Amino acid sequence: MGRFKEAMKKLKSISSGALALVFVLSAGACGKSERKSEGPAEKAGATMGKAIDQATEKAGEAMEKAGETLKEAGQKVKEGAAEAIDKMKDTKK
Repeated sequence: MGRFKEAMKKLKSISSGALALVFVLSAGACGKSERKSEGPAEKAGATMGKAIDQATEKAGEAMEKAGETLKEAGQKVKEGAAEAIDKMKDTKK
């Protein structure tokens, strides 16, 4: 039985050492996730984000211009209609 106890003690110390090694390696791997350089997916995401921001800005500017144009066209239609009504009133007299 003496050998069995010795073997169990060695197995426990080896298991403890292996567990400690796994813990150290996994803790080291966690630190590596905070890398300074971006991977291809991060770079592509940043590029896509910039492109979307630019497209949104351009679309917003285009919508503002379209709104101004519509406002001007509406004003011209209103003025034209007023002139037409005035002419019709003048011709009735």
